[in-house]
Amino acid sequence: MTSYATLEAEAQARHLTIAGGFHPKEDDKVPAGCRTLLLLGPHEPGFWQAFTASPERHADQPDPMDRWSRRVITELGHAVNATALFPFGGPPYLPFFSWATRTGRVHASPIMLLVHDTAGLFVSFRGALALSEHIALPDAPPSPCLTCADQPCRSACPVGALDGNGYDVPACKSFLGTDAGQDCMGNGCRARRVCPVSRAYPRLAEQSAFHMSAFKG
Repeated sequence: MTSYATLEAEAQARHLTIAGGFHPKEDDKVPAGCRTLLLLGPHEPGFWQAFTASPERHADQPDPMDRWSRRVITELGHAVNATALFPFGGPPYLPFFSWATRTGRVHASPIMLLVHDTAGLFVSFRGALALSEHIALPDAPPSPCLTCADQPCRSACPVGALDGNGYDVPACKSFLGTDAGQDCMGNGCRARRVCPVSRAYPRLAEQSAFHMSAFKG
């Protein structure tokens, strides 16, 4: 039987990590026969360097990170006898948000963005693996927000786009086009950056800038 440690080693060999997993129930909308679903995110440090050195990054084609993810996670799926799944390529889209919260390692933050026990508000998912085996999973820690007394994410957004009730995307994108918004464009969302868990996560500013540019369009 495949172990969690073996699967994590295979993921890390490809600059990915298991960001959480769960054993599906009938209403989880996973592929038929799936007994364990594992979400995959960047393994830091090293993910960004691996991506920037990849052929996808240097090809003159759209969505290079999605294409990198599809190639690498499909190869990983073949290696561990699992089905590769992705949060892009729709519509329709797979329910990665609800899958994330099912892992117990991802929670709603005070500003309603997802927060992870090690990646903080920088959590992201490049794909998932659906396995036909029942893999024993480690216990999930509690939400880091429960012990975050100051909760700086609540007041960090310069334009109040994240108020805990929703995300004012138009206000955010408008701000990113101003001179004042270049800090967020070049270093990543300020609300995500001030999270104490995010600050300890070794994600490079260049990667945040890449995602901000894609978000702004």
